[in-house]
Amino acid sequence: MRAVVVGAGIGGLAATLSLRRAGHEVTLVEQAARFTEIGAGIQLAPNATRLLRRLGLLDAIAAQAARPSHVSFRTWSDGAEICRYALGRAAEDAFGAPYLLLHRADLHQALAAAVPPASVRLNSVVVGIDQDDESATVTTASGERLRADLVVAADGIRSAARQWLFGADEAVFSGTAAYRALLPAHEVADLDLPDLGIWLGPGRHFVHYWVRRGELLNVVAVVTAEARAEARTEAKAEAETAAAESWTARAEPGEQLREFDGWDSRVLDVLERAGQVFRYGIHTRVPLARWNIGRVTLLGDSAHAMVPFQAQGAAQAIMDAAVLGDVLTGATPAEVPDALDRYVRRRLATATTMQANSARAGDDFHLPDGPEAQARNARMSAYADEHVFLPQATGWAVDVLDDRRS
Repeated sequence: MRAVVVGAGIGGLAATLSLRRAGHEVTLVEQAARFTEIGAGIQLAPNATRLLRRLGLLDAIAAQAARPSHVSFRTWSDGAEICRYALGRAAEDAFGAPYLLLHRADLHQALAAAVPPASVRLNSVVVGIDQDDESATVTTASGERLRADLVVAADGIRSAARQWLFGADEAVFSGTAAYRALLPAHEVADLDLPDLGIWLGPGRHFVHYWVRRGELLNVVAVVTAEARAEARTEAKAEAETAAAESWTARAEPGEQLREFDGWDSRVLDVLERAGQVFRYGIHTRVPLARWNIGRVTLLGDSAHAMVPFQAQGAAQAIMDAAVLGDVLTGATPAEVPDALDRYVRRRLATATTMQANSARAGDDFHLPDGPEAQARNARMSAYADEHVFLPQATGWAVDVLDDRRS
C-alpha cells in the first residue's frame, strides 16, 4: 500500500517510520529545502519513549538526552520549594521507559536519519489534496501529483490540509507568550538549579531543564497577556502578545528581565545571563469532532495543537503515529477509510483531553498571590506527600498499542 505523509516535523517523521514498520511504501513531502528542526528543549515522558523504543530509536535518542532525577515546583518570589516528584531511575522502573530531556533538533535528527532519503521529497510545497473512492492525490506547487492509498497531513499548527478537509479554521492565540533561550551549563553552574524546575507566579511561570547530555540549560519563561497588560497600555499589550507563532522572533534587549522583575534572584540571574532570547506567541487549535475524511487524516499539531504546559505535544504526535501504523498493519487499500476511523476513535478523546488538561495547568500555574495560590500550593504539597510521581503520570503507564478497540 502507498502512503504520502505531508510535513516532516516530529509527527510526520514518526508517522513515516510507523507506516514503514507496518509494511507500507511511504513518500514524505516537506516544503523546506533541507531537514531542519529549530526550537530548543523538549520533554519526552515514558508514554512517548516507550514507542520510540519500538521504532528502534530510543538508544540513539537517549544518548543525546539528559535524564532528570526529579521535578521541583517553586514559588516565584523566593524560590521556596512547593513540592517535588521523582523522575530518573524511579520513573523508568515504574513505567518501563525513561523520562528524557532533549534538544528538539537532536530528536528530529534521530527520526530523520531513520527515513531512507529516497522516500523524501524536500522543497515540495503541497497546494492541494484530492481524493475519490479509489485513491487520494497530493498536488505540489511544481504541478507534481502524488497518488496514494492514504494521505497523512502532519503539516503543523498552521495546517492547510485541515482547512481543505474541514473549512476555514485558524490557529487560536492562547493568551500566553514565551521567551526561550539556551545557556551553556558552565554559565549557570553556580546557581544550584534543580534538574527540572517549574517556578509559579502571578500571570507567569518559568521552566528550566538540562538538554544535550546536560551541556545546555533550556529556559522557557511564559507570560500571560493579562500580566503584560498591567505594565503597558491595552492596545500595545494586545499588539505585542498576539505575536506570530514563531521560533525565531527575537526579544528586545532586557525585555525578559522586565517581565520577571521582582522574581527570585536565581530566575533573574538565568534571564540576565541568557544571550540570544526569542519570544513567540503560543497558539492552539480548537478541538475537532473528527480528524479524517475518506483516505486523508490529520496527525499531531494539525489535529490537536496544545499549549505546552504538561509537556505532551510531541508525545501525543508520536502516539498518533504509533496507532496509525497499528491500525494499518496488514490493511489493504480498500480498508483504509475504516482503518482511519479506528485510528481516530483510539486517539481523539485522549488528545483532546490532554489539550484541556494542558490549558488548565497553565491557569493553575498563573494564579495571583493570595488565597487561590496558597490553596494550590497546599494541594500540590499534599499530593506529593502521598504520591511519588506527578498527577499526569497516570497516563505514562498506558501503552497506546494495547488499546486496540475496534
